[in-house]
Amino acid sequence: MSFPWAREYTPQTGLTRFLDEKLPLPRLVYNAVGAGYPVPRNLSYFWNFGVLAGFCLMLQIVTGVILAMHYAPNALVAFESVEHIMRDVNWGWLMRYAHANGASFFFVVIYIHIFRGFFYASYKPPREMIWLIGVVIFLLMMATAFMGYVLPWGQMSFWGAKVITGLFGAIPLVGEPLQVWLLGGYAPDNAALNRFFSLHFLLPFVIAGAVIMHIWALHIPGSSNPTGVEVKSESDTVPFHPYYTAKDGFGLGIFLLIYMAFVFFIPNQLGHPDNYIPANPLSTPAHIVPEWYFWPFYAILRAFTFDFILPAKLWGVLAMFSAILCWFFLPWLDRGPVRSGHYRPLFRKFFWFGLIPCMAVLFYCGGAPAQEPFVMLSQIATAYYFLHFLVILPLVSSIERPEPLPFSITEAVLGSDKKAVLGENAEPAV
Repeated sequence: MSFPWAREYTPQTGLTRFLDEKLPLPRLVYNAVGAGYPVPRNLSYFWNFGVLAGFCLMLQIVTGVILAMHYAPNALVAFESVEHIMRDVNWGWLMRYAHANGASFFFVVIYIHIFRGFFYASYKPPREMIWLIGVVIFLLMMATAFMGYVLPWGQMSFWGAKVITGLFGAIPLVGEPLQVWLLGGYAPDNAALNRFFSLHFLLPFVIAGAVIMHIWALHIPGSSNPTGVEVKSESDTVPFHPYYTAKDGFGLGIFLLIYMAFVFFIPNQLGHPDNYIPANPLSTPAHIVPEWYFWPFYAILRAFTFDFILPAKLWGVLAMFSAILCWFFLPWLDRGPVRSGHYRPLFRKFFWFGLIPCMAVLFYCGGAPAQEPFVMLSQIATAYYFLHFLVILPLVSSIERPEPLPFSITEAVLGSDKKAVLGENAEPAV
């Protein structure tokens, strides 16, 4: 444990003493999420989204395993097996809608979690490894979600698989063999469906392992906080339980109310109606579009419309992957001494009036038809996106003058009065 004042676990019964000696699972839980894990006392509700992400992952695994018991990964019957789940399996409709909407809510939670990390610079030392593992988790999530989108074998499933796997064909020399290897043939068919189903079932457990590593890495330096000031004393922290278990429980309740409203009242709101049409290789949809959580990266892909040294398609593929890969380098691109955006006036302006509108435009254009003015807007937003991370952020971190930081987390919460910070009986310094 990073903090010397963390409460020690003391077994109270013969059974817990035996377990603590032979298999110290209660001690592990106590130190990870109990009173043995001190947490900064000033965490806002933006810090709830890590727990919500873990809940979403468990929800997806449980509902996914149940759906896998009834799904047939065969191109001839995959669409009908989904309809069978919806119509004939007891509570199958609930499992399917919970899983489909759960994916969207998982990405909502993760996007908020990531942008909270951007604003509060959660990637800075000593938390670089936490951030790097988090980016790996996001990439695994995107791969899992793409493969899951293919499984219903509707029109968008088929043509989405064809378009996205076709991107690999743009890579020189190895592109076409790689595409054939991914699909098991020259077009999405039975082999591709089997591959995607196997990987879609396996990858969530890989994500769960990466999440354990993510939490493990978090417990070494401890949680960050809105001020960016490191913990200095016991007064800066409170035990995770009961303070933050109660706060996370409240946040989870609000999340479930919104999530259940979608599942029970508008379950198809976040999907595409064409995916209720069986896959037809001879009928191309008027507008091929991925799920909404891929839209910003799809907009970046489509922003490249002309050849320059390399083909436009290859530039689009490189930019799409680079849009996420550049996050790996944020700990070294942002060299400013202050973490929290609350104390970085210039950074704050570029974040709220630059990056956030840029992402909003990319989200909108990714779901819009590939025509003007959406292509031009995508190009402008893509240019700013890379400028923000590769040019503006390093430049701002080197020239801006941060606002004064509080001396401690306790001072940020209770004020600068010595009695408030150090206690009512604090004696004035001599």
